[in-house]
Amino acid sequence: MSETDKKVIVLVGMPGAGKSSCVDFMESKGWPAVYFGGITVDEVKARGQEVNEANEKVVREELRAQGGMGVMADRIIPKIEALFDQGYTTVIADGMYSWAEYKIFKEKYGDNAVIIAITASRKLRHERLAHRPVRPFTDEEVTSREYAEIENIEKGGPIANADYTLVNDGGVPVMTAALDSILKQAGAL
Repeated sequence: MSETDKKVIVLVGMPGAGKSSCVDFMESKGWPAVYFGGITVDEVKARGQEVNEANEKVVREELRAQGGMGVMADRIIPKIEALFDQGYTTVIADGMYSWAEYKIFKEKYGDNAVIIAITASRKLRHERLAHRPVRPFTDEEVTSREYAEIENIEKGGPIANADYTLVNDGGVPVMTAALDSILKQAGAL
């Protein structure tokens, strides 16, 4: 497989925007996914701590303090490359955070890194996170995480400079139709 055949579909968005729903839809196409946040969760577990918002925030910020703002990209790219080595031509990278990560992906993959910003209103995102079955967040937890992601992790840059933006406020059928359209435009389908 040539380098030009490879696509990395990178999702970025605030908590509750619908990135996981987008990943579920794309995985149904047979594409594997790697999760930026999984690096943090794995590290929290390795430290023998409970996986919760407070511990994740500490670990996320410590990893970046030690490895720089691009540390998650540096750790996730080998996982993506391993999937390409297994013969996959499209890999989903779920949950980009920082501007440094954005630049690393664009430098490594160029236009084959398709950055998609998933957006929804703050109120809708908070409602979704309060009612999700796995790791629901209180309003205070969501607000704390939003502020940390914007103020400490440079999340606004990748959202603002994404190749595509999907406004996810119309339910799953609307989201999947919009995502299919984006994937076609990006040459992933």
